[in-house]
Amino acid sequence: MPHIPDIADCIEQNLAQYFHDLNGETPCGVYDMVLFQVEKPLLQFVLTQCEGNQSKAAEMLGLNRNTLRKKLLQHHIID
Repeated sequence: MPHIPDIADCIEQNLAQYFHDLNGETPCGVYDMVLFQVEKPLLQFVLTQCEGNQSKAAEMLGLNRNTLRKKLLQHHIID
């Protein structure tokens, strides 16, 4: 049975490409960059699954609704 890549595999592959593309330059802020890049599609996907209902999305994500709203604004998902 073939190995199906999980999210961690995808992130690892992208990080390997990111570091390769730096051509020896020292990266900065990698932790925050990765979290920011993963967070936006996660929020968008869950919000879509909840048909735009922020309270349901917050519950599904295990976040306070105000925290979710702050993150949605930060990522420009809502106005």
